[in-house]
Amino acid sequence: MQVELVPVLSDNYAYLLIDPSNRVAAAVDPVDAAKVYARAKELQVTISTILTTHSHWDHTGGNNDLRGLIQQKENREIPVVGGRGNAVEAQSQTVTDGDVVTVGELQVKVYFTPCHTRDHVLFHCQDALFTGDTLFVAGCGRFFSGNPAEMHYALNEVVAALPEETQIYCGHEYTASNLRFAAHVEPENEVVQKKLAWAVEKTKAGEPTIPSTVKEELAKWNAVCMRLSVDFSASAPVL
Repeated sequence: MQVELVPVLSDNYAYLLIDPSNRVAAAVDPVDAAKVYARAKELQVTISTILTTHSHWDHTGGNNDLRGLIQQKENREIPVVGGRGNAVEAQSQTVTDGDVVTVGELQVKVYFTPCHTRDHVLFHCQDALFTGDTLFVAGCGRFFSGNPAEMHYALNEVVAALPEETQIYCGHEYTASNLRFAAHVEPENEVVQKKLAWAVEKTKAGEPTIPSTVKEELAKWNAVCMRLSVDFSASAPVL
């Protein structure tokens, strides 16, 4: 298995999940269809399906265009996979918790994690987890369509139960801003300060801070939202 990162828009990430045995790939959240398609051609892989984590435009907005490119240039149709509700652009296949999508010889397991949106799903393949806007590095997505209990379930029961070495491929480059929040909550945490400095330098250099891992997101320096068992409180008001 190979994961290819494709930066899109101002801070989004799309991905190619590649089966190297037959050069077949899934395009994950390919909002910039032309860029994702071009990268697939550079890597000499064939896009067989589109996996969409949720229905927000900055993740689903390239689905029709990518399907059209493949139809025009390769004369074939590909499925568009999304969660419950059929709100994903060009959705042709609906999946929910426990379903499996095949990409070449790869098996991609689906986890249903409503909260950021009602249709949000995670895609898990071997040691890679595509989290969309549910989990970022050092933070979680906004509760646009859910509640804290649902996000707690997604992060601390679904994600935290996966092997610690699982790599997390999220939907946005929010690491520095998330760590600034963590530093505000825990100003005495020196590990947070060091990680924040690292993230700021990576961002300035135009380099990604991902992937993270489940182990890192559970660590002391990282996602406050995944450390609910830790007894701490902010020393200053959280705005």
